[in-house]
Formats: sequence, C-alpha cells, structure tokens
Amino acid sequence: MMKTYTFQLFSSLRNRVIFIFLLIIIVPFLMFAYYAHIKSIEGISETNSKMSLNYLLQARKNFENYLNKLNDQLNDLIGNKQLQDLMVNTSGPQAEEERFAVNLLTLLYQRTPSIDAFRVRVYPLNPEQYPSYMMTIGESAELANQEWFRNSKMTVSPTWYLAMPEQSRYDKPLLTFAKRFTGLYDRNPRGIIAADLSEDHLNRYFSPTDQLKGQKLLLLNQDGDISYDSSGNEWTGKPFPSSEFVSFIREGHEGSQSITVEGYTYLATYVKLQMESKLWSIVSLTPLHELTGTIDEINRVLVIFLIVYLICCIGVVIYITANFTQPIAHLVRLMRRLESDNLHKLLPWSSRQDEVGWLYRGVGNLVQRIEGLVEEASRSERKKKELEFQVLSHQINPHFLYNTLESIRWKAENHGRSDISEMVSALGNLLRLSLNSGREITTLRRELEQVKAYVLIEQARMGEQVRIMYACDDSLLDLPFLRLLLQPLVENAIQHSVRDNFEKGKIIISVRKDAGGDMITEIYDNGNGIPQETLDRLERKEELAESLTARTGVGLRNVNDRLKLYFGEAYKLKIETEPGRGTKILIRHPILQDNAAASIEGE
Repeated sequence: MMKTYTFQLFSSLRNRVIFIFLLIIIVPFLMFAYYAHIKSIEGISETNSKMSLNYLLQARKNFENYLNKLNDQLNDLIGNKQLQDLMVNTSGPQAEEERFAVNLLTLLYQRTPSIDAFRVRVYPLNPEQYPSYMMTIGESAELANQEWFRNSKMTVSPTWYLAMPEQSRYDKPLLTFAKRFTGLYDRNPRGIIAADLSEDHLNRYFSPTDQLKGQKLLLLNQDGDISYDSSGNEWTGKPFPSSEFVSFIREGHEGSQSITVEGYTYLATYVKLQMESKLWSIVSLTPLHELTGTIDEINRVLVIFLIVYLICCIGVVIYITANFTQPIAHLVRLMRRLESDNLHKLLPWSSRQDEVGWLYRGVGNLVQRIEGLVEEASRSERKKKELEFQVLSHQINPHFLYNTLESIRWKAENHGRSDISEMVSALGNLLRLSLNSGREITTLRRELEQVKAYVLIEQARMGEQVRIMYACDDSLLDLPFLRLLLQPLVENAIQHSVRDNFEKGKIIISVRKDAGGDMITEIYDNGNGIPQETLDRLERKEELAESLTARTGVGLRNVNDRLKLYFGEAYKLKIETEPGRGTKILIRHPILQDNAAASIEGE
C-alpha cells in the first residue's frame, strides 16, 4: 500500500518538479553546510592535535631529563663506599643490626636531601633480618613478600610501582622508582634503592596548558593503567576507560584519535617515552565541545537562515506550480481525453505566447501527424533491414553458381587436378553456407563449417598453411546463430595479421556460454593488431560506404552494425588490440529460442 501511494505521488509532473526543485536548491545548501561543519571540526581537531602533540613532546623531553637526572643522583648514592660497606649481606647479633640501622639512616639523612624526589629509601635484600631498621623507616619486615619488592629483587632493570593512599601512610598517590644495585667491584646484589615521586613532582612536567581549556594530562603504563592524572588524581590507579585507545597506543610511538569516555567526546593525543624501554605513555585529553563552541554558534545562525531560505523556496514553488506545472497538468488531462477519442477531437489550444502556449499548439500539431509518422517509421525500419540484408548478402542466383562450380569440379577431376577440385568444392560449400537459402539465422555449426571452408580456400589460394584452432562447447553447436559473423572476422585476421608470418601466426576461435545466459565467441590472433584509425571508423557513420565497398565485402563495421541492428547496442563488437601483441574480438550473441529465431527471420 505504501509503495502504491509513493508511486502515485511521484507520477505527477507537478510533484516531481516540486521535489526536484527542493532537491536542487535545499540539498546542496545542506550538504555544503554539513561539509563546512565537518571540515571546521577537522581543522580545529588537527590544529589542536598538533598543538597537543608539540606540548607533549616538550613535556616528554623535560620528564626524561628529570628521570635521567634522578637516576644519576641515585647512582651517586649507590656508589658511596660507606653505603656499599653497610649493604654487604652479613648477619650478626642484635647490636650489629642496630648499629647498621643507625649508620644507614645517618648516611641517608646526609645524602638524600640533594636527590630530587619525595622520599628515598634503601632496603636490604633480606629485610626480615633488619627489623630495627625497617621499623625505623616505617616499613614492615614482611616487605619481602610484596610483589614490587620481589620483582625488583629478581631483575636488574628498574621497576615502577604505584602506591595509592590506602596502601601507604601518605594521603596521596606515590609513584615509586625502584632498582636493585650490586657491589662496585663485583656483580653480587647488595640491596634495593627506591625513590618516591609525588604528584607535586609530576605536576612540574604534566600540567595542562592554558591554551587548551579542559585539558587533562595522564601518565599510562604499558598495561594501560593510569599512574598519574593531572585533574586531582581522579583516574589515578584505574585502567584507562577506553580499551580501543590503549590498543591504538600500542601500535605506534605517537598519534591522536577521537574517543568517547563516559558520554563525553575527547580528542586524545599521546607520545611514548623514549627511555625506560618505552613503558610510559603521556596522554592528553581535551573535551571536543570546548574546541567546537564557536562552530555550534555558527550552526544556530545557519539553522535560522535555512528556515528563512526554505520559506522563500516554498513561495517560489507555489509560483512555479500556478504558472507552469498546473497548465501542464491540464494539458495531460486533455491528452488523455484525446486518446480516448482516437486523436480526432478536442485538440489542445492556448492563447498564451510563452513556452506553455507553444507547447499546447505544438501538441495539437503533433497529434495530427503522429499516426502518419508511426506508419512511416515502421515502413522505414522494414526497408532499412531489407536493404541491409541485400547489401550484406550480395543477392545473386545461387543455383546458377552451384551448377557452374559443380561442372568445374568434375572437369578438374577428369583432368586429374584434385587440388582444383577440392578448392572448387570448398568454394561451393562456402557459397551455400553464406547464402543459407536466403535465411538470416543459421546455426553455430554451419557458421563454423563456413569458416573452415573459407580457410581451406585461402590455404589453397596462398599455398600456405593457416594455423587455426577451434575450442567450442558441443552443446552450443546446434543453437541458432546470426549468419556471416565469423567468416568476415577470420578473413580480416588472415589478411591483416597471420598473412605476414604464416610460420608463427595463429588464430583461435572459442565459443562458450557465460553466466548471463549469452553465447560468447572470442577470436584471437597474434598478429600486428588493428590500427586505431580502423577502430575509429567503426563508430563513424560516414565511413559506411567505404567499409561496404572494401575488397572483403563484409568487414568489421558490417558485422558490428548487424549485431546492433538485430540484438541492440549491448551486443556490439568488443575489440582488444595492441600493436605487436595481436587482437581479440569478442562477439556476444543471445541464445535464441525457436520463436525468437523465427521472429528475426520474419523481420
């Protein structure tokens, strides 16, 4: 029901004119506005991405310099001979353990103020053997069972550990840098040194810029967990809320992408640190609505302008409908009445002097002439096909030629000239197959026999062997086929391609059925190809006389025109050729049923 209503709605010229008018006027305007909006957002996003990326690159450089400096400061402490002597793994009585604690704490009190960190700690590899020291620095002797301590103890590479407020005695997150150190003159492990970085230290390198309102800077580890959040540690210690962006980070070293987090769209930009095995990524999040606020204001103005523009367009549509489409609709109704009265009554008339008036008067004149034109067109079409058939078939008396050729063949055999007899027999067979008793439709088998007879004559005439191969589907041999299609093309291939080199030249004819239900015939040759000017003549009607009077009689253009004449434009020749590479000609022929073949014969 809905489809019927839609069809009726658009069957009216008036409705279509209104629809097309709105389509032409309104749609391009909307598309331009949408395109401008998208490009504005893309431009702003791209500019912001570059700004954020430059800012992050500078932040990365400053932070890496800080980490290198911190590492050097820790290495200076590790290289202290007193610390090395204290950290030799020896166990002793309680007095020795207390002396160790006093000496190590004194050393740390003297040396750690010069280290740029919130807190620096040195742990023995076996903290349970130093309970006094561990209690003094506020750590449990069970520290050895914690995961980060075990990881630091087992590897020579530095490790990072995030301690949230509930995991430590401080009310803020601490990012801990820990690494195992060895003796100065041997590779024996001595202990573990750890430096805590508070948010005050990280704020120096990861503070949002004033140029990007609402910007948030994050420090992500390799697992996608947030180790630092510039906006009051809101997300610190949590996984990054977009797993797709985490996967995006793992694919490169820097980049930007729009993401949606908790219903808000952000422009996310990241860079990876070039040190510490690239474990860290610095991420900038900028709310997209902060970047497009001006665009939204422009959009509101655009909507108001569009409403006014639409009202003006409706007024124009009403004017066009009243002065143009409505008179045309009246003319349509009048023509329907004329149709029911057999074109002899109620001829349309209008006194208007514009195009509509001329249309009314023109329709009246056309009505009076239409029957004569239809009949004349029908006669012209029939005459055209008759003339085409006469030109292509070379109307002569077939019985006279058959009898004459048969007499020549017998005389040749009586004189012992079997080669002449075979040549005359092949010529008679070629003539018989070509004329086909005056019928335009033959079979594929007879068409191929005609080609073989022609090739036999050419071989006898030129004294050279023509290499030609046939690859045909046997199920297609007895199907109806328009005559005089293959022989002219094979003749063209022999005369203009194979003839120049009989030893290497060859022709292949293949016939198959394609998926669309048509019969596909392809004729290949490996000659010099068809010149471009010859191909151009196929599409120029003024060359028709020249083509028909050529020495071969039936050329490429004749075959091409006959295919289009009987089966339509889709069935014209398709030629692929290249100088020195040969030629492939494709003939698409419909598979005709008996009634279709008879219909063509009748025409």
